[in-house]
Amino acid sequence: MSFISAKEAAVKWGISQRRVSTLCAEKRIHNAEMVGNVWIIPADAEKPQDARSLRYVEKPQAGVKPFLKWAGGKGQLLSEISAYYPFGDGKFTKYAEPFVGGGAVLFDVLNKFDLEAVYISDVNRELIGAYKSIKENVDELIARLQEYQAAYLPEPTEGRKAYYMKMRARFNELKLAGHDADQVERAALLIFLNKTCFNGLYRVNKKGAYNVPMGAYKRPLICDEENLRGIAAKLQNVAIVCGDYSKARDFIDEHTFVYFDPPYRPLTATASFTSYTADCFNDDDQIALAKFVDEMSAKGAKVVVSNSDPKNADDMDNFFDELYSSHKIIRVEAMRMINSKANLRGKIKELLISNF
Repeated sequence: MSFISAKEAAVKWGISQRRVSTLCAEKRIHNAEMVGNVWIIPADAEKPQDARSLRYVEKPQAGVKPFLKWAGGKGQLLSEISAYYPFGDGKFTKYAEPFVGGGAVLFDVLNKFDLEAVYISDVNRELIGAYKSIKENVDELIARLQEYQAAYLPEPTEGRKAYYMKMRARFNELKLAGHDADQVERAALLIFLNKTCFNGLYRVNKKGAYNVPMGAYKRPLICDEENLRGIAAKLQNVAIVCGDYSKARDFIDEHTFVYFDPPYRPLTATASFTSYTADCFNDDDQIALAKFVDEMSAKGAKVVVSNSDPKNADDMDNFFDELYSSHKIIRVEAMRMINSKANLRGKIKELLISNF
């Protein structure tokens, strides 16, 4: 999928750039994505009809959206991934996502389908704690976020920085202590930091402490109450597990569609940084995952796997082509805006691997 800027879309549609940004923020341009502080828009997107002429036309309610900005989020690839959904034939009634991350695909599935059972997991304890807190204690979570928002937004830059550092220190204190009793507070702090930190990053040091600096957003929406309540309702039928992908083994059967979005294999030797946990996901882990995919395929599950395309950096690197040689592999275009090498920024190929 190719993208254009909001400025280019404004020229194409004969409207202001500000209007294009508003349409993106209102989720009225399908697959529009915020990268840094600018919107990018699919080049083939059509100009939305002016909603002011449709004010008396009944429209379905908008679905829920990810509550965190998460590295590797799949918002821009939803149209490609959703083409694999097998739920229309009545045989596939379950969904599993063992590397749930920010949940772009999860929420797309929950918005579109009423399935018998859904399973999500991740090794990131704080992330899974946030999903559980939204499901089980959304009122308390919202109350905390509203408190944080009211304290943070009125402050000048230096006041915001001091408040941010205090909240980061508290988050690390709770995170490193490892108690489950403070799950809702940890979840609220995670969401606060995600909304106010630099570029929405989640990064930890070797000790496991979150170390991202404050960002420069003028009025971040720290508490999106409507979306959080919508997510809470959607998650009531979802099993939420903290652990690696292998824990999904007993859930997955011949009626399950599984989407695996593991930590991507680095394109260069220096491209990897600790993003989700203090542990890495190396080539041996990628090989073990491929064996698990084969095991789930043998059960009759339909499986899709995302990963980086090593050929972006080295045409001779056939790691995934050989690892998944018995599966179908397609290369899709994505946008990657942060990389130390200029040729690995902007449009880049990613892999979608399927067993059907």
